[in-house]
Amino acid sequence: MVNEKPIISMKKINKRFGGVKALESVNLEAYSGEVLAIVGDNGAGKSTLIKVLTGVYQPTDGTIEMDGKDLVMNSHSDAIEKGIDAVYQTLALADHLDAASNMFLGAELSKKFAGISYLDNEKMRSEAERVLKERLGVVLKNMDAPAESLSGGQRQAIAIARAVYHSDLRVLVMDEPTAALGPQETARTLKLIDTLKAQGLAIILISHSLDDVFEVSDRIHVMRRGKCAGVVKTNETDKQEVLGLIVGANKQAA
Repeated sequence: MVNEKPIISMKKINKRFGGVKALESVNLEAYSGEVLAIVGDNGAGKSTLIKVLTGVYQPTDGTIEMDGKDLVMNSHSDAIEKGIDAVYQTLALADHLDAASNMFLGAELSKKFAGISYLDNEKMRSEAERVLKERLGVVLKNMDAPAESLSGGQRQAIAIARAVYHSDLRVLVMDEPTAALGPQETARTLKLIDTLKAQGLAIILISHSLDDVFEVSDRIHVMRRGKCAGVVKTNETDKQEVLGLIVGANKQAA
């Protein structure tokens, strides 16, 4: 680990929806400069756990700490202010808008002329180009192209750039970032994850692809039936052991 102490600690997290127990006493730790993969079958609790971490849901019981201090979030906006954001599988891009417009969607930059505010399209474009190149090593040849005309990997880069534009971002959740991507685009996206890890972010990767998980992760957190079935170091395990934890064939204290 880059740091001995975790950025984020989730402790004994429970989440109930009426009589349904979605999470039961789940612990999770994420460190600066690491990729923590979260795996598990559909319905294992991965999405619920991440929605608690990103402020979308509030835990029924349990605590979340950042840098050892209690962290309370009542919304996703609270999480972003605290330095936690997510890039979901849907990417939430407006297909008819270009890269810069998507990157600043809902947070457009403006300038004043004669006391009247105007969109500062020039600055948004230059900032989008800067963040894509400096943070992700990506250069879009056509910044004016609508998002719908871009490749899956380019769209993914724009969504990531939107999250990392915030200078105080410390934890980035990536939900199935390589879903529906071809081999070359998948390789580029995994390279983006490595790039962000090297910049000291804590990356939490949710993926059904164990190939991707073993390619980029440092640790693997396995969810099963709303509980943590185990946490293993990627370089000390193999796919068979992880699959065993996913289906319940292997047992490990969480």
